[in-house]
Amino acid sequence: MKSVFLAAALVFALRTNHVSSQKWVKLSSALPVTAENRTTSGDLNLQIPGASGVLTRDGDECDKVMNLSAADRCEFVLNTPDCAAEGGFINYPKITFCLLAPNLLPLAIFLYIVWLLVMFLVLGLIASQFFCPNLSAISSTLRLTHNVAGVTFLALGNGAPDVFSAMAAFSRPQTAGLAIGALFGAGIFVTTVVAGSVTLVKPFTVASRPFLRDIIFYMAAVFWTFTILYKGWIDLKEALGYLGLYVLYVITVVVSTYIYRRRTRSLRGPLQNSEVANDIQASDYYRENINGTLQEHEAEYEPLISFTETTSKIFLKSISPVDTRIWRRSHWAWRALKIIQLPFEVVLLLTVPVVDTDKEDHNWKRPLNCLHIITGPLVCVLTFQSGHYGLYLIQGDFPVWLLTALIGVFLSGIVFCTTNNERPPPYHFLFSLLGFVVSALWISTVASEIVSVLHLLGIVLSLSNTVLGLTLLAWGNSIGDCFSDITIARQGYPRMAISACFGGIIFNMLFGVGLGCLLQMFHNGVVMLEPEGLLGWVLSGALGLSLVLSFVLVPLQRFHLNRAYGIFLLIFYAAFLVVALLTEFGKIHM
Repeated sequence: MKSVFLAAALVFALRTNHVSSQKWVKLSSALPVTAENRTTSGDLNLQIPGASGVLTRDGDECDKVMNLSAADRCEFVLNTPDCAAEGGFINYPKITFCLLAPNLLPLAIFLYIVWLLVMFLVLGLIASQFFCPNLSAISSTLRLTHNVAGVTFLALGNGAPDVFSAMAAFSRPQTAGLAIGALFGAGIFVTTVVAGSVTLVKPFTVASRPFLRDIIFYMAAVFWTFTILYKGWIDLKEALGYLGLYVLYVITVVVSTYIYRRRTRSLRGPLQNSEVANDIQASDYYRENINGTLQEHEAEYEPLISFTETTSKIFLKSISPVDTRIWRRSHWAWRALKIIQLPFEVVLLLTVPVVDTDKEDHNWKRPLNCLHIITGPLVCVLTFQSGHYGLYLIQGDFPVWLLTALIGVFLSGIVFCTTNNERPPPYHFLFSLLGFVVSALWISTVASEIVSVLHLLGIVLSLSNTVLGLTLLAWGNSIGDCFSDITIARQGYPRMAISACFGGIIFNMLFGVGLGCLLQMFHNGVVMLEPEGLLGWVLSGALGLSLVLSFVLVPLQRFHLNRAYGIFLLIFYAAFLVVALLTEFGKIHM
């Protein structure tokens, strides 16, 4: 029964970014699309895709708004489908060109960049404090091994921002370049900057077989994507092939680990003396070090005499995102980030249940969990498809969101009356499934807004989606992994850090492209993928070259990664970035 609930939750969450693409009109001039132009102009060329959606920025007519005078921009934005907010809640082009004065455009760009940084911060908050703990609880409920959980649920938790951002970008033809740029850009960033930084911090000898296994699978995924870009389209079999390749990767990891453990037992004795055991202990240590900080503080201030808290106290304590004792000990930078996160964290606490298997009561908060039964489903119906289904009226009178709220109130009342504050109910694991779905939808919503802001910045600054994807989107989604991997290396576990570098991006590439295109195919059939000129080939070629160099150079060094190799990787990324930017601004051309 638990597996059935989990499968249903996974299917529902993975369909959240299925946003139907609109047909668009390709203009041969930069004239605003008005009724007069539709009837009198003979230069209009209608291109209506039938069974395929052309995912290229060349069909993005919203780019032409900057070629118009300030007085005509608002009318153009209101009458151009490519300027509509299809996958988000905020129509940024309308706000920029209709509600703000033209002389305030530099201020608007600055505010959008600040808003972008805030959304990246919120994305990390959701993934680390709500999405990943629920995934950990689900894997514990299903009793998965460390290896299976690591390459499935842990990979999904770490790669959720990248995957959902790619799926959100693939859902609209005019932003698909963001997905390609972000996935390839993040791959280059992680395999060069992050891996190079880990090597600089702690030179070490990498585990040969896992390293070769990961890099071979990643090269296969990159080569497959390069072939599809060269061909220009992807069909259903190829999209499913991405997911099948990841399943093959998971099976390879599990089988190879099982074989290695058996050989280790027979050759070296008990498992705890083997290299695998050390890696497992290191993994457990790091997880406890990261997730156990609050528990240590709670244990330190735990009262000597136990007492029963009232329901109202439990509720107020559970929705408070700040612990005053931790606040007094923290650095000012942590406090500043916490202040920015406060309003978002309160909303998340009120809507996303979190099951923590490391706690004695599994984080059971009876009044708050009962509220989650109401607010969680409401978030689902109001964020799915940008709220279109939630605002639907049943027989023209009764809104879906109100029906969802009434059902939630009924179920919440039953749970409240049949449970107590001290002990979680037997079905408490279901709250981890609800938390997984709701947090996934929150991630999807924030990712859609990030894609919309980047799309607008590309329009205003005349930058292609690919360069925005390989810079801002890739850096924003990967910077958290960069700091965490460097921290792991400094604590003495560089092998774990380098494994995270390659294992995570394999998941992001295969699921990002595979699921993004698969969801798009539900509406359009075959999906066309066309790189944005020379820059797309520079991007894919640089990623392939970095992987080939690592595949050749690391074995030549007998799998010992020293500081010189780390410096080489950083120089490679700097050279790639220079070439990419020169290509974007037309200094390098075919």
